[in-house]
Amino acid sequence: MAYNRGDAVLYAEKWWNGRNPAYPSFEVDCTNFISQCLRAGGWSMTGYPNRSKGWWVRTNSWSFSWSVAHSLKWYLESSGRAQQVSKASALKQGDVICYDFEGDGRINHTTIVTAMRSGVPLVNAHTSDSRMRNWEYTDSSAYTPEIKYYFYAIT
Repeated sequence: MAYNRGDAVLYAEKWWNGRNPAYPSFEVDCTNFISQCLRAGGWSMTGYPNRSKGWWVRTNSWSFSWSVAHSLKWYLESSGRAQQVSKASALKQGDVICYDFEGDGRINHTTIVTAMRSGVPLVNAHTSDSRMRNWEYTDSSAYTPEIKYYFYAIT
């Protein structure tokens, strides 16, 4: 089944400031939320019951890539379901951005592109629930001058 960007964005808009009771909720919920958006866009789950490979969730269990930002980045790169692009302006609605706030190679946060304004992505996210936020996150308390961004076009 092809990825439906519109369905992923509709989900991100519906649940940006709430928690879907059909899924687990975490104190740090950003990647869980992005995984839900990708699932709403048509991604099928893979790799169950292996928690370190694949991408899946069950009632009381989930893969690391479903809920951990660094593991989702690894999955995006290795699964063939996304292609890394070099700039934010190459993204479309339904694509994903991963954030390394300290620039230390460890991914701390993930968002989904929900709109474009003059070629600039706006994103939705959980943890600090956000809607149509500027993708650069310069207004975040987690932002540092060392921040690195990783842009993924979902295929």
